[in-house]
Amino acid sequence: MVGLVWTLVRTDFRVRYHGTFMGFLWALLRPAAMFLVLMAVFSFIFAQDPSYKLNLIVGLFLWDFFAESTKVGVTCLAAKGYLLGKTQFPRWILVLTSTANASLTLLVISVAIVIALATMGRPPSLGGLALFGLCLFSLWLMVLGFALGASVLFLRYRDLNQVWEVILQAGFFLAPIVYPLGILPERFHFYLYVWPPTPVIQFSRTLLVEGGVPTLRAFLMLAGVTTAIFITGLVIFRRNSAAAAENL
Repeated sequence: MVGLVWTLVRTDFRVRYHGTFMGFLWALLRPAAMFLVLMAVFSFIFAQDPSYKLNLIVGLFLWDFFAESTKVGVTCLAAKGYLLGKTQFPRWILVLTSTANASLTLLVISVAIVIALATMGRPPSLGGLALFGLCLFSLWLMVLGFALGASVLFLRYRDLNQVWEVILQAGFFLAPIVYPLGILPERFHFYLYVWPPTPVIQFSRTLLVEGGVPTLRAFLMLAGVTTAIFITGLVIFRRNSAAAAENL
């Protein structure tokens, strides 16, 4: 099982960057270029916020992981359709490995952000790092749950990836990435927190940039949302995965 997972991850990595001069660096440069563009545009608007640039880079890279992983997750079974009818193995492995490239990028960038904060004299505490890791795991579990459900539904409803692209375009502005959440009236905060990336982005900023700790209630609510998304996706996958090969 471990060998199969490693083979699929390695194959996806090689296929994605085959023939490119910079290889894996492109996965880092794309969000980095977006950060520079957004910073150039919005840093003047929020110039009074000394932490704006740090908050922007944390939010942007978390969002990039969410968007990239979910887009790949929707089509992962269809993309690996040649394996479904020829070999016998748990279908969920294809979904799990589809998040590997984006997860590696997120891990590298997270380490870089922590190192940058340390060099700036603002190193997160060990407890803060542990809770940040918990936030990353929660986001990954949300993505995996979504991918499990969406990947089998896409085999039947081929417009799903286009619908999700539109949702992501709107979701980029729904999540507080380029603007501080505090500029909106508090009565609207609940609706933004319904969008799954929002609590992860906000909690990560609190832990890394502000040096604070979200409340226990906030983490329990995040755990509840994460569990609900994952279980829902898992149930949908189990009910539909048996017919995956027939639906290709």
